[in-house]
Amino acid sequence: MGDSGTERGLTARSDDTAIEFGELDEALWDPAARATVLRSHPVFDERVLDACSGDGASALPTAELVGPGGLVDAVEQSEALVDLAREEAGERMPQLRLHIGDPTTWPHTGYDLVQCVLGISLFDDVEDGTRHLVECLRPGGRAVFTVWARRALEPLPELLAEARTSGDAPAPSGATGASLTIPEAETAGTFAHWLAGLGLVGVRAEAVTRHLDLTPELAWALVMSTGLRASIGDLDEAALDGVRERFLSAIEERGVATVDITTLIAVGRRTE
Repeated sequence: MGDSGTERGLTARSDDTAIEFGELDEALWDPAARATVLRSHPVFDERVLDACSGDGASALPTAELVGPGGLVDAVEQSEALVDLAREEAGERMPQLRLHIGDPTTWPHTGYDLVQCVLGISLFDDVEDGTRHLVECLRPGGRAVFTVWARRALEPLPELLAEARTSGDAPAPSGATGASLTIPEAETAGTFAHWLAGLGLVGVRAEAVTRHLDLTPELAWALVMSTGLRASIGDLDEAALDGVRERFLSAIEERGVATVDITTLIAVGRRTE
């Protein structure tokens, strides 16, 4: 398993939140990955790029499906998350190569399949980053992208913003807005249309509806491990503790028992 240069840029994929990220495996990452892999349909001997691979939720099952004659390059910016994936994989899948790097500048091409689960919304430039992933495909190769649906995680973004502004936390400096959805994915149809403009043909997209029962631990893990973290990433430990306390209190006071974790999944092929 190799690595490339380390770069830090994806807010939700940082080394210091790897524990919270892992806490969402069963509730969030694994189901989203299964839904994606079901549609990406990796087969024996294929070459696959798994972008924003996290702790391996989609990369590991994909490696099993392509078999020892295939190859999965799993690219993730957080070294801690790559370490979690490596620990889970062990030595049983030499076809899985785990890399620390930026998927938006990944230099290799010619893949049969490129997939990215809940990652493209975190790119500094969503359109350019997604187009780059499309260009990593061979002509005729397929791409599968999973993104958050329009109202995903509501009302958590609003409650988090209120928790920050109602306490002693300093005012946000610079761009610290939460990055969850992308404007181009207002609906499954608009998401498919947008991807068609980036070089994919035959694009089809669908909504996969799910809701998650909330506990305080899961609620805060969602903040720390998704694009919501962008709105509090500049806070020191003391201020962050205050935001956490007010945020969880608001969830309890308003009786928020579930949260919408609906995703949109799009499948298409690169033009020949």
